[in-house]
Amino acid sequence: MNMMSDPNAARKGWLGLLAKSPAVEVAQLWLALKIKPAHKVLRKPEIGGVMVRGRAGAVGAAFNLGEMTVTRASVKLVDGTVGHAYVQGRGKDHALQAALMDALMQTAAAEAVDAGVLSPLRAAMKQGKVNRAAKASATKVDFFTIVRGED
Repeated sequence: MNMMSDPNAARKGWLGLLAKSPAVEVAQLWLALKIKPAHKVLRKPEIGGVMVRGRAGAVGAAFNLGEMTVTRASVKLVDGTVGHAYVQGRGKDHALQAALMDALMQTAAAEAVDAGVLSPLRAAMKQGKVNRAAKASATKVDFFTIVRGED
């Protein structure tokens, strides 16, 4: 599906970022934000598993790669806004914080949450990619052929 025509593209972006970010970083940024919204827990954090599927070369036939542990949670703010989250691993607090941030990102607090939590997480993720690329580049081997002279 085209990201430009998807009305939920922004939400998918912040949910994906929260799901993939380390729980420790999310917790530190969430605490520093000092927003404590009144809410009701609709679905307490639950740990479960999902099947991860892959495709050879991103175009081949789909195959089951293996299982992955995830934690999910859902909350409802006092204004009725609902937030959901699925995060990697067994982090119950991580899932609850991500669900709260999902709900807040749909309210007037979105700018504060983006500036205080999501932007630093995006920067950390980008820096991680740069670091991995540099590390991989350092191991690059250039092969060349030496032409022997005629004897």
